[in-house]
Amino acid sequence: MSLRVIAGTARGMKLKPVPGEGTRPIMDRVKEALFNIIGSDIPKANFLDLFAGTGSVGIEALSRGATFARFNELDRRAVKTIHQNLGITGLGARARVTRRDAFDLIARRPDRHYHFIYVAPPQYHGIWLKTLAAFDANLTWRLPDSRVIVQIDPHEYAALPTFAHLEAIQQRKYGRTLLLFFQFRATAGAGQE
Repeated sequence: MSLRVIAGTARGMKLKPVPGEGTRPIMDRVKEALFNIIGSDIPKANFLDLFAGTGSVGIEALSRGATFARFNELDRRAVKTIHQNLGITGLGARARVTRRDAFDLIARRPDRHYHFIYVAPPQYHGIWLKTLAAFDANLTWRLPDSRVIVQIDPHEYAALPTFAHLEAIQQRKYGRTLLLFFQFRATAGAGQE
């Protein structure tokens, strides 16, 4: 599968895939559809690519004007690939790459206010639901203008559980990819301890 940046300052640049079969890169048409939905809110936003893989989604956000992107990934080969792709695109100055378990990262106070959190975990392990529950449980992440976007295979989706602080706002299906969009409900004291 060919990976490329679709729009913005790095438009058309080809990205390296992660060696092996451990990641599932987003297809260009799905990435284009995603940014057609959120694109007008990307300039000056902070973006967290939580299970970053190749870094393709966070790099697209940077290319389209995001102020900052954090790429979190546990796999060493993926971390190396993200660094390579940031080098190819010249977008590394506005990025940080973290090699950490995603749930350890979510359990902590965020290092900044993230407007978008992209969640594309390994499939068929229920990790996306565990991830949403972790965000829902940590009040320091719960800012009403933060959106969480989940990328899963439609077969992973049955009935959506109810969260105390996260609400589903829309979903879109593109072949074998389902995008779920969530936002935090406005609550007193959100983002504070």
